[in-house]
Amino acid sequence: MGGPSWEVKLGRRDSATARKRDGEIELPVVTASLHVLLFLFGRKGLIAKDMVALSGAHTIGQAQCFNFRNRIYNHPNINAGIASIRRPHCPLNGNNSALSPLDLDTPDSFDNSYFHNLRQKQGLLESDQVLFNGGSTDGIVLFYSNSQSAFYSDFAVAMVKMGDIEPLTGTAGQIRARCSVPQRAGASGTNNASNGKFNWGFAIVLRLLCFSLM
Repeated sequence: MGGPSWEVKLGRRDSATARKRDGEIELPVVTASLHVLLFLFGRKGLIAKDMVALSGAHTIGQAQCFNFRNRIYNHPNINAGIASIRRPHCPLNGNNSALSPLDLDTPDSFDNSYFHNLRQKQGLLESDQVLFNGGSTDGIVLFYSNSQSAFYSDFAVAMVKMGDIEPLTGTAGQIRARCSVPQRAGASGTNNASNGKFNWGFAIVLRLLCFSLM
């Protein structure tokens, strides 16, 4: 798979709750505009370069059909050839949960192919293609498409920054036996005082790697 590496800080704990509604409010959706994306990332202290670099995680992973069906059939801002290739794997009246790779060229390699795809209007999700659509982030996409090493470096920096977004440390939050399941009240490693805390950094990693799209 390849890709960059970075130092992960220790001592970070999980939130004591997991509410779908929190994610729907806090996290970008697949049809988000560039303005909305910049706002959501910006209010967490991440700049445009961080957002574009982190979005490059879509060089791997898959998305469910319902997330991009409208784009490949009805959206004008997509390469007609790539839309045709995508449609047999996501028919108009087919299985909503059918999976397709976000990057058709090198789906199993963490590289800068994602940015090349955006330059050719081959982004699978609307929220991908808006990064290269005549807006303020076009130059960053061009830069990363021409320099994989720069993408790797900036991705690693952005991941560390994201890990510093409202971290739960000390006795806050909890230590989960399974990362996807909150510990029950009173279990070892649990502090219920932090029940309302939404771990944006962790959740956005899952969204970027498309676990939430599957």
